[in-house]
Amino acid sequence: MTNVFVIGLGLIGGSFALDIRSVYEETEIYGVDTNDNHLAQALELGLIDKKARLEDVEKADIVIVAVPVNTSLKLLPEVLDLVRDDAVVFDAGSTKSLICEAVAGHPKRRNFLAAHPIAGTEFSGPSAALTGLYTNKVNIICEVEKTAFKLQEKALKLFTDIGMRIRYMDPASHDRHIAYVSHLSHISSFMLGKTVIEKEKNERDIFDMAGSGFESTVRLAKSSPAMWAPIFEQNKANVVETLEEYIANLQQFLDLVKKGEFEAIYSEMENTNRIKEILKGINVPTP
Repeated sequence: MTNVFVIGLGLIGGSFALDIRSVYEETEIYGVDTNDNHLAQALELGLIDKKARLEDVEKADIVIVAVPVNTSLKLLPEVLDLVRDDAVVFDAGSTKSLICEAVAGHPKRRNFLAAHPIAGTEFSGPSAALTGLYTNKVNIICEVEKTAFKLQEKALKLFTDIGMRIRYMDPASHDRHIAYVSHLSHISSFMLGKTVIEKEKNERDIFDMAGSGFESTVRLAKSSPAMWAPIFEQNKANVVETLEEYIANLQQFLDLVKKGEFEAIYSEMENTNRIKEILKGINVPTP
């Protein structure tokens, strides 16, 4: 019997629990969460078999840390303090540099695998968990060489068994790239939603005119601020850089509109259309 502990029973942790249960019959899944309602829901929904406390991870074979990244900085060293030498601990955070630094000097650093599954939805909490969320999704692994080989094998087998594709990257590169393809998308969605909400105060029928394009563009604005504010904080330097580039492009577009240079606008959009070919056949990240 393999003992799997899931710390944080929201979308990410809950979906791991469901997928693990679907491929491993001889598994006992324990849930740890500071929110008692989440624990109760996770039991009711069948995400976990038993409630547990943090101290109970001493009997874990696998520990999944699926909490906001600011919480992970303090929690991961505490988990490593408690686990057995043959247990593997991995996180699922959308930033990696500060998390890797937080465990760098820990005596059980070899037990930790830094991971970022590129999967998710805009919903949160245990009820958001989905079976198959990770199928054909990329899981970025950082500093794999710092994890004990047998523990690497244990975690990587789990990832491949639930259908994930593995990619290796250093933490700094991960944080720089993910700022463009994920963090900027969320900021853009939040700010578009904010702009429309502010306008709607004076024009109550504005949402009657909103079609599927608007809905898909602001979908990410429904994401949890408790998860995303710490991500922006931890990846501040890269977020600032990507925002400055994005704002520069918006300003250029505004200038073209003001000047009536619509042929140039057409050309800008036509050039950007090649994103269709770039994304063809690719699973676009939705952390």
